[in-house]
Amino acid sequence: MPETETRPTTLVDLWPFAGLRVTSGDLELRYIDDTVAEQLALTAAEGVHDEDFMPFTVPWTRGTHVEVGRSVLQYQWRMRAETKPDDWRVELAVVRDGQVLGIQGAYAKEFPVLRTAETGSWLGRRFQGAGVGTRMRLMMLHLLFEGLDAEQATSGAFTDNGPSTGVSRRIGYTDNGLERTVRLGETATTRRFLLTRDAWDARPDHLRPDVTIEGLAPVRGYLTLD
Repeated sequence: MPETETRPTTLVDLWPFAGLRVTSGDLELRYIDDTVAEQLALTAAEGVHDEDFMPFTVPWTRGTHVEVGRSVLQYQWRMRAETKPDDWRVELAVVRDGQVLGIQGAYAKEFPVLRTAETGSWLGRRFQGAGVGTRMRLMMLHLLFEGLDAEQATSGAFTDNGPSTGVSRRIGYTDNGLERTVRLGETATTRRFLLTRDAWDARPDHLRPDVTIEGLAPVRGYLTLD
């Protein structure tokens, strides 16, 4: 071990995302450790969307309650193992009053060069329709633009996913084309969205909630941003 290297003493020293917290009012984006992952899996097992609709390219919400919950656990474990500084997938649990509502994620490759990240999310069915989706997206965008110096954020949703496309348009994304993809073995169309740094800075006051970030410096160091 080099003499100048600092010896790790905490989990955050080894895995900086463990100390990352984004807070706004009563809502928090929190690292998904195994305890939180268990609550997240149970939330997903209760249901994420109506049975006759599929908002995801990968239909992970199909199956028994146990199968859906188990797939959430396996996905979260795999995400940790596959995350690298030049190819990262950061998903944070959306928590309110100690209750896990869903996830808000961001995903990027070659971020120090491209400064672009894609967002994705889901909420438990019973927590939808109350404005949480917009708030948690704004919190993640705050982390990306203000905390990690992003220049662009992208997003996408099937054209028949009104709530998701509504959040993107409400925040100020612009349409960025259509993409043909496969959903449940059939052709479907995804609408792409783009949010630039200029558009982020131009948001009206009602889209500027107070947001605080904890544990940012170790994450920036891991992602080689400093």
